[in-house]
Amino acid sequence: MRPSTDRVKESIFATLGPLSGARVLDLYAGSGALGIEALSRGAADAVFVERAARALESLRRNLAELELRDRSRVLRSDARAAIRQLGRRGACYELILMDPPYATGEAEPAMVAVVEAGILSPGGALVLESSRRHTPGEVAGLEKLDERRYGDTVMLRFRNCIGCGGAE
Repeated sequence: MRPSTDRVKESIFATLGPLSGARVLDLYAGSGALGIEALSRGAADAVFVERAARALESLRRNLAELELRDRSRVLRSDARAAIRQLGRRGACYELILMDPPYATGEAEPAMVAVVEAGILSPGGALVLESSRRHTPGEVAGLEKLDERRYGDTVMLRFRNCIGCGGAE
């Protein structure tokens, strides 16, 4: 588990603008820092996806301590499996946050799965934290709007340029 640094987290949210009422999906959630930050900035609710037991314990504890359980849902799942499941349910999010393990190559396949599942709202944002050595290639349906580097970390912001499958 590699939590986002405060500087990277601040950069992510500074580029997004207001989140009032947004529905958020936090993939590879870890302790939930990114999704919790979105909730603290006015997002209506957040779904957190994490598969590691230790990270899930920390995530659930953080949500309880911050009294955010009523505005959140935690899924213990592989990210791509969760994306497919949410797509079948017609879920749609204005913001998707992704912070996969850097050297796994999971970012690009997960981004493709998001587009294929239709879970990012039209014009919605997908924010990816990645290593500069493992940045994904172009993904049809996502337009890269911003790229910022912080040492080995790169923050990439994309916009959905196609429609959303529906609403959960």
